[in-house]
This record gives sequence, structure tokens and C-alpha cells, in this order.
Amino acid sequence: MALRTVPGTTDRRIDALLTLLADNAMIVISGAKIAREIGVTRSTVWRWIEKLRSLGVKVKGHPRAGYQIERVPDVLAPNMLRRSLRDTAFSRRIHHFFKIDSTNNVALRLGHEGEPHGAVFIAEEQTAGRGRAGRTWHSEKSSGIYLTVLLRPPISPVHAPLITLLAGLAARDAVAEQTGLQPDLRWPNDLLLRGKKCCGILTEMHAEPDHVNFVIVGIGINVNHTRLPEELAPIATSLRLETGKTHSRLELLAKLLRSLDRYSNQFLAEGAGPILKRFDEVSSYARGKRVRISTATETYVGTTAGLEPSGLLRVECEDGRTQVVISGDVSEAP
Repeated sequence: MALRTVPGTTDRRIDALLTLLADNAMIVISGAKIAREIGVTRSTVWRWIEKLRSLGVKVKGHPRAGYQIERVPDVLAPNMLRRSLRDTAFSRRIHHFFKIDSTNNVALRLGHEGEPHGAVFIAEEQTAGRGRAGRTWHSEKSSGIYLTVLLRPPISPVHAPLITLLAGLAARDAVAEQTGLQPDLRWPNDLLLRGKKCCGILTEMHAEPDHVNFVIVGIGINVNHTRLPEELAPIATSLRLETGKTHSRLELLAKLLRSLDRYSNQFLAEGAGPILKRFDEVSSYARGKRVRISTATETYVGTTAGLEPSGLLRVECEDGRTQVVISGDVSEAP
């Protein structure tokens, strides 16, 4: 199936320009050669070079000689990402946007239109990024990873919460590999560093009573943010703020998608057991944590007591009841 043209997606020739420059880092390439290789006019090359510069790509212009990239850019270009995703479900259909309202929005729409399993939607910037419970996700330009993947797993809706858990595990493993840090996982899928959130996941499903049609998994990671909005600073952080170093978003995204592919395949081959076991190993929230649960109808305090086979959280309440948390906000209780 050919990659459909989605309104707002990055022109594949810009992707080709970026890849050409990156593959020839530190070499001056003439505007005429670039135009010839990607099939546009020299004036279009100039306009697209300016677009890349606006995203922080360091491209030096040499009068009468051409253009030279000063270092490989940290733009999430499909061509460069695809090289790291061979033999995964996510290498074939990568949709890239310089700016979009929400990657989840476009993935949801295309899911209903038949977009296949493994489609990836990436944005350099979101104007209306969505988080859980109707919250917004701060999506600063070219600083984070703003990603949605579309999955069509052959499972029943009762097992859908496990998709959320394995996505959280995939993000945790990718961040740990990239930074050397060991993030905590707050059920069901928030990544925490020193108690502050650096990654959130929003899973949305379209299903029939007996089977899942598709699931979209939106993942936002604060990577190179040097500061966060005042209202978020007490509760959120970024990988750069925690490590003092800038990180390659392209490398981290490739690690994330490879990890997500690995966990998804394991889940389909072996069932829920390995996913539940791994979550229990790496999350301080899985059991023995005193928490406050806030739902649309009530708030209560209890101690976590492991996960249900479906991935839902068990909480032993102070009055002796055991509650199974289907949805709601989980926070550490004093």
C-alpha cells in the first residue's frame, strides 16, 4: 500500500533534502546538485533551507558554492529514522509534521479510514497536544518527542489496558538506555524522574464488544526542554534538566519504537505474564505504595497490591476493601 498524502505532512522532498545534507555532513553541496537530486528548483531549495534553519538545523551557505550542514540535525526525519527501524512494524509508514494540532487526532482519523498496523505519526511541534483526562500536553518546538503509533492487535477489549502498560515499559527502557537513569513508572504509564513526570502516554481505542479494531498510543517525552511553564515546573521535568546534557531525539525515538515493537511481539506471543512481571519489577507503584486515587466520582487512599491479569491496579483501602482501579489519577499519599 502506498503511503497516502495526509494534509500537513512534511513534503517527502524536504525529508530527502535533510537526508542528503546529513549524509554529506561537512561537505559543501551546490544548490544545483541538491535541486537536481530531489527534483525541485534552486529557489525551492533556498526556501526549504530557511525552513530547516528555523528548526535549529545549522546549515551554512557558501556564496556560489552551495550549502554545508555543520552537524547532523536532530530533526525526526522519516528517512533517517527508518534506517534504525528495519525489521520492526514501524519502518514502513512514518508520517512527519513540522507542526500539527495533535498526532493522536490525525492517527484517530486515519485509523477509522483504514490506516494499517504500525503507522507512526511524529510532530516537531503540537499546538493542541492531548494528555489524559482532557489535559493538554506542553509540546515545545523541536524539544521533545511527540509521537503516536497505530496498532491493530488481535486481542479483546478486556486486554487493551495491557497495551498502555507495555507502552510505558517501552518508554522507560528507551529513556534508561539513552540516559543511564532509572525512571519510575506510575500506574498506568507515567515516567517519573525524582518524582517528577518526564513522559506521559494517552491510549485511545476503537473496538467492538469482542475485538479491538485499532488502538492509538500517544507518547510525549520531555527531552531537551531547558525550562518548563511555571505551572508545570513543580511536577514535571525533562531529560536535559535531569542530566545536564542534550540528548538526540532521533536516537531516543528509534530506541523507543524498537522497544515498543519488542514488547508488543512478546505480549502477542506469550500473553500478559511477562508484561505484568516486568511492570512489577520496575514500578514502585505496583505494590506496597500508599497512594491517593482520584476518579470522576470519588477520592480514596490505600496501598497498592499488585496488578490484575488485565493490567488494572489493585488497591487495599484503609477500610479493608480491595478496589480495582479502572481509571483515575494515582498519586503518592503522604
